[in-house]
Amino acid sequence: MQLSTAHHDERLTAPRSWWAIAVLTGTACALMLLPLGTLPLLAGLVGGTALAGMLVSSYGSARVRVVNGALAAGQARIPVAALGEPEVLDAEEALAWRTYKADTRAFMLLRSYVATAVRVEVTDPADPTPYVYVSTREPEALAAAIRTARTQTA
Repeated sequence: MQLSTAHHDERLTAPRSWWAIAVLTGTACALMLLPLGTLPLLAGLVGGTALAGMLVSSYGSARVRVVNGALAAGQARIPVAALGEPEVLDAEEALAWRTYKADTRAFMLLRSYVATAVRVEVTDPADPTPYVYVSTREPEALAAAIRTARTQTA
């Protein structure tokens, strides 16, 4: 049986407010260079905005996929055969699992600007990771994709 290429594909990007902060950072850089003239002012605006924008896009962006029998969350690849039943977490429950319910041994791909998440128990007895926590804007779709991939690999 051939596995489908992707059941779920989502990119967690930084919110628009972060981009506004990047522009404001560039503006602040430009204002610091204001006494030096127009050319340094423009260089500070462009350079400061570009640097802040690169920081926002590099940190803020993460990809969550279920592809070829694995959950790919950021740089991690976890075979769905090693995962249990996914649990969809609403905003309140996701916050609880990010804070006081969290286990330090768990794998967590979390983004503070994404309120909902999916938590999946790791069923591999050789793996010390108790569960996987993944921030997602589409928790029902991600959970369904994991379930589908588990049935295809079983």
